[in-house]
Amino acid sequence: MTTVRQRRGGRVTEGAEDQPSEEKNVKSDGDVLSDHTGGKLWNILSITLGGIVAIGVGLLTSFYVATLHENDLWFSNIKEVEREISFRTECGLYYSYYKQMIQAASIQQGLHGLVYDNKTESVRTINILERMNVYQEVFLSILYRILPIQQYLEPVYFYIYTLFGLQAVYVFALYVTSWLLSGTWLSGLLAACWYITNRIDTTRVEFTIPLRENWALPFFAVQIAAITYLLRTHLQPAQERLTLLAVFIATFLFSLTWQFNQFMMLIQALALFILDCFDMLPTAKVTWLYIIQISGLLLVCVLQFFNSMILGSLLISFNASVLIARTIQKNLKKGNLFNRLGKLILHVLLVSSLTLLVNKFIKKSLNLESDEHIFKFLKAKFGFGSTRDFDANLYLCEEAFGLLPLNTFSRLSDTLLFYVYIFSLFPLTVAALIVAFRNLSGSNQVQEKAEYTITLKPDAAYNLIHTVLFGCLALSTMRMKYLWTSHMCVFASFGLCSTEVWRLILKCVHLYTSQRTQMIKYSIPIITLLYISYKFWPGIMDELSELREFYDPDTVELMNWIKSNTPNTAVFAGSMQLLAGVKLCTGRTLTNHPHYEDKHLRERTKQIYQIYAKRSPEDVYRILQSFGTDYVILEDSICYERRHSRGCRLRDLLDTANGHVQ
Repeated sequence: MTTVRQRRGGRVTEGAEDQPSEEKNVKSDGDVLSDHTGGKLWNILSITLGGIVAIGVGLLTSFYVATLHENDLWFSNIKEVEREISFRTECGLYYSYYKQMIQAASIQQGLHGLVYDNKTESVRTINILERMNVYQEVFLSILYRILPIQQYLEPVYFYIYTLFGLQAVYVFALYVTSWLLSGTWLSGLLAACWYITNRIDTTRVEFTIPLRENWALPFFAVQIAAITYLLRTHLQPAQERLTLLAVFIATFLFSLTWQFNQFMMLIQALALFILDCFDMLPTAKVTWLYIIQISGLLLVCVLQFFNSMILGSLLISFNASVLIARTIQKNLKKGNLFNRLGKLILHVLLVSSLTLLVNKFIKKSLNLESDEHIFKFLKAKFGFGSTRDFDANLYLCEEAFGLLPLNTFSRLSDTLLFYVYIFSLFPLTVAALIVAFRNLSGSNQVQEKAEYTITLKPDAAYNLIHTVLFGCLALSTMRMKYLWTSHMCVFASFGLCSTEVWRLILKCVHLYTSQRTQMIKYSIPIITLLYISYKFWPGIMDELSELREFYDPDTVELMNWIKSNTPNTAVFAGSMQLLAGVKLCTGRTLTNHPHYEDKHLRERTKQIYQIYAKRSPEDVYRILQSFGTDYVILEDSICYERRHSRGCRLRDLLDTANGHVQ
């Protein structure tokens, strides 16, 4: 078991603001020209300053998490085997392919070893590039080999510094999204500060560096920023084309770096679908976003040698069904309220039916079963019958796949983030419902008293439904909270710095004036920033000064023994978490591993785990021999498991699946 011990010595223009009422005395031409020039200069200065702050905050975040990682493990001082052991479970498996590419005689040989891999699964040759999302490791290893940095930087540091550098991109994208929504870079600064002060709930990059989400989420944040900009009105054609290109590149990189990309983008597609149905987004832009999602995913499918899980994804079926349904229902957005509601219900039923039919047809035609364990898990999780299925119960018993713990909200409330988030969410949700009803009833004509008309800009509407849907995902599955909490920082800071939100609230209490709105819009965020700095700055400094050391002598001894006492061709069986470390540290062949998105591997893992079940020695020996096993690693932490309650221990799950217990 790994422990950590104490180290021994050794103003974007503030363009969303209200325009002042016309003055009775008309200014001279010279005064107007002077005001225009001064305003333009101020805009340039504001954008420049905001950009510098964005880059600075991003780099500081990168430095912050890198320092935490170093201080927690004393990474610069520990042995190479200890560094590799610190990449736990699937993190170690992914990093092993980077190491393999670095150590290969040539780039061509390294790629050949990945395409024809017989070390990851014994008695079987698999294509790693097809099975797993490891193109980022391939790219980094090639970059390391061709750049003249080998004498100055070890491969492991090139790898982890790249991930920490992506954190700068992540925070920069969150900052820009909030800035675009509110019209002031003060909002972006507040979003970045909340991201840092809520680090426990917004990222886990400092202790799970190679995890796929740490590669993917920065690109997802860039994509959201680009979509937010795309949904602005009055974009020039050239601006729109460049933004669509940015959305495509970000979507492609996000899809390439994480195997769960299709499920995240399906939620995004649902957000677009809902908003389009209520006529709250431009249909042409929504269509382009559907096409970009499909084309990005199909391009990844080609690069992954036509990965079957991608072809059978619900996202492709859903987006295709929406586009087909649109051609069938031509006049979806015409008619009175009841006419529109009837058409809308029919449209939803048509899209749902088409999605299921298209998806079933694709899976049946290609005999796809790669993601069936996910649907079994979801079925059991939401109470659609109990299950004896081993894979589904394995997920159900893991805390990370349970409901979001309530103490998450107390931590988020300590920084005021959750309170401000709810404060922003409520009025914008009310505004969205009013706008949706008005659009459906056809009463969205320009009203005489425009100041009393409730509106919601397309970019704000998208971010609203985005945060609601990903919030539901996070509440149901704790592991997915990082998709929500980071966007929560953006949405809360936008609400606190938004002219629209304050105007709506002040009008409701009959206190609205343009000057009062502007004063509140800037003063409250500044007070919030001062409060966060006062309360959390000392804690951050203490955290940065706390020095610890990686300590896991048992695993180090195991890896050293394997390297010294077993042949290079030896095959090891054991838990998939530990075997990932065995592959990384020793290069030995495995029977199973943690990348679970393959039916054959899931069945193989269940068979290997029979070493912990109520099976006869003869049965276990025969199973191990069928996979060419030479050595078995038994773990006390599994044999005498206390982490899970009775019924969720690994041996209990196996006995239930085998029918040995009821």
